[in-house]
Amino acid sequence: MTGLVYKSTGSWYTVKTNLGATYQCRIKGKFRLKGIKSTNPIAVGDIVDFELETNNDEVTGVIHTIHDRTNYIVRKSVNLSKQTHIIASNVDQVFLLITIDNPPTFTSFIDRFLVTAEAYAVKTILLFNKVDTYSEDTLDEVRYLAHVYRKIGYECIGISAETGKNVDKVKSLMIDKVSMFAGHSGVGKSTLVNAIESGLDLKTKAISTQHSQGQHTTTFAEMFDLSFDAKIIDTPGIKGFGIVDMDKEEVGDYFPEFFELKQNCKFNNCLHVEEPKCAVKEALDKDEVSYSRYRSYLQILEGEDEHYRTDNWDVE
Repeated sequence: MTGLVYKSTGSWYTVKTNLGATYQCRIKGKFRLKGIKSTNPIAVGDIVDFELETNNDEVTGVIHTIHDRTNYIVRKSVNLSKQTHIIASNVDQVFLLITIDNPPTFTSFIDRFLVTAEAYAVKTILLFNKVDTYSEDTLDEVRYLAHVYRKIGYECIGISAETGKNVDKVKSLMIDKVSMFAGHSGVGKSTLVNAIESGLDLKTKAISTQHSQGQHTTTFAEMFDLSFDAKIIDTPGIKGFGIVDMDKEEVGDYFPEFFELKQNCKFNNCLHVEEPKCAVKEALDKDEVSYSRYRSYLQILEGEDEHYRTDNWDVE
């Protein structure tokens, strides 16, 4: 039988078939995947083949094959630095929620997230939330950031999860797709998801006044079917979503505007730092490339992201 993994608890997996039947499945023995040093061989979103077995009148499944993934989202394992944890697979898109303040989302965080998403072939849409609470000056900052990222090719939408502004627009983008929502704790992810599908009622604790961070309560990743032919993956908070296994030479390829200019650089292996006749630096001098994006690139190149605090954001 073939089915889609809806929930992972580490040892058991909830698998749903095309006919709508749901089975609790496990893996037999050790399950290794070529090329991936992962702490979890099977993730939510995986398409798997399994066989049914009956034990004491209880029907369960044994997974024996994982279909090829179109993509997957990973993070570094907390205690095993050389291994990764696959958060979810076969994701159609991620909505990155951004707030200018309460809490602030820095461009270095946005860019590092986008680089990782580009590396794993996951489409990202930027949602600027809480626009109903901003002053005109703050809204100008939103407009500027949206201009920077739209110019690169990213879709940007100003929303308010509280008032419902553009929630229908987000909802329409989710139809017939598997979506995830990401961003710092406190940016309104659960509020938005609940506005999109009120019956889902994802649980999130109140924002801590001391740390201004939401305390996410999910323990295991889980996929939900929504009422309008869409799926959403809710996952536990992710700590240390850093750049995973990326060579310096390839970082620039995941900045789309840099990659487009790369062919005009004098050297094929140009790192866009000190090399002469670098098309990226020339574009930077002409204000054709965003300085904040270039600064983020240098930080990633120099490994500064490893020291940047990333324990105050999560994914749903």
